[in-house]
Amino acid sequence: MIIDTILGNLLQNEQYARKVLPFLKEEYFQYRTDKVLYKLIDEYVHKYNSIPNKIALEVEASDVTGITEEESKQILTKINTLSAEEGDLDWLIDQTEKFCQDKAVYNAIMDSIQILDGKGTNSKGSIPKILSDALAVSFDTHIGHDFLEDADTRFEFYHLKEKRVPFDLDYFNDITKGGLPLKTLNIALAGTGVGKSLFMCHCAAANLVNNLNVLYITMEMSEEKIAERIDANLLNEPIDMLSMLPKEAYDKKVERVKSKTKGKLIIKEYPTASAGAGHFRHLINELKIKKSFVPDIIYIDYLNICVSSRLKHGSNVNSYTYIKSIAEELRGLAVEFNVPIVSATQTTRSGFTNTDVGLEDTSESFGLPATADFMFALITSEELEDLGQILVKQLKNRYNDPSVNRKFVVGVDRKKMRLYNVEQVAQDDLIDDKPLFDKSDFGKKLSVEKKSMFENFI
Repeated sequence: MIIDTILGNLLQNEQYARKVLPFLKEEYFQYRTDKVLYKLIDEYVHKYNSIPNKIALEVEASDVTGITEEESKQILTKINTLSAEEGDLDWLIDQTEKFCQDKAVYNAIMDSIQILDGKGTNSKGSIPKILSDALAVSFDTHIGHDFLEDADTRFEFYHLKEKRVPFDLDYFNDITKGGLPLKTLNIALAGTGVGKSLFMCHCAAANLVNNLNVLYITMEMSEEKIAERIDANLLNEPIDMLSMLPKEAYDKKVERVKSKTKGKLIIKEYPTASAGAGHFRHLINELKIKKSFVPDIIYIDYLNICVSSRLKHGSNVNSYTYIKSIAEELRGLAVEFNVPIVSATQTTRSGFTNTDVGLEDTSESFGLPATADFMFALITSEELEDLGQILVKQLKNRYNDPSVNRKFVVGVDRKKMRLYNVEQVAQDDLIDDKPLFDKSDFGKKLSVEKKSMFENFI
């Protein structure tokens, strides 16, 4: 019997016990006597850092309260009959892992039935999470990277082509070495009305055409408004003309887009400041079960109006800590589901009128740029608007050297909610000759001194 094999080896095979104890749970054992025995062994190992012998276990068992005299006798009898299984250690561990997986799934199904019968403490919406957690049970035997012994593995990693989600904008691909890596948080910084949502809608449309599954979560605009912007982009129609398209013409354009892609685009709206990483996790799990939809990239519009799953807003928590917490949770979500997440944040009031936005212009929390993997500013001015362009400035880049192509411009067609590459001559006019800390007191002083020297020279 597998239970006796597990308990016997826990009692007499220290190497086995060290490997499997972190993954065993009391709920995996059906009978009360087996639960008590497992708990006694587990507590002994945690307290004394060694497995107990039979005499020590008998002493510990005699002090157990809350069990009947008959159960106490059964436990003592079982201790004397337990023995270690003679066999390959790897085989024993594999069998124990299978036991844990089977028990986890069984328990999850029974819990789900209890919830459906109205006897459980959780809601029906928690069932997908309960089942997915049970199916994810496994023994993780990796305990660290051995620098010398694992050199070959490291070499292979250096030459491994990392999967990325590419842009359809050349300069964005250049500065990210081909697109956004998986398990990353990427942030666009811009003032109100500059084009944060336009940027994300354009990228979402481009991803869809590139056969990717896209999840767009909005808390600022309605699902219909986001879909309208993406329609204007993909259907090549001015946004104010969509309502004038005949149904037949509209259907033909949609069918044309559908025929060009194997991807899907799901847009989900949440009320402002009502959802966070926990809600998004539940949504992703539901989409997988109900629609067989697994996103390749996620857009969240936008980060500052999400809620934290760990901190309660207004409960003596400052904005730095709160926004940083949201950023950490979203980055954790990206790692958990192996996707890049793209979101946005507002500039401060001074940053709104600044044509050279920096990290210090991030509103509410400097903890956000500290957490993000890639952060860039979208900047506009009257001159850029007349040219139909948006200036992009790299603020933080973990994928490439941020000093290369620190600033560049992309074309913008606001009527069709579309961005596009511009001719190289437009990039050649950008000269990033300002001091790195030009907004600090030292930077301002340096700028004044340079200006004075120039005037004296003339």
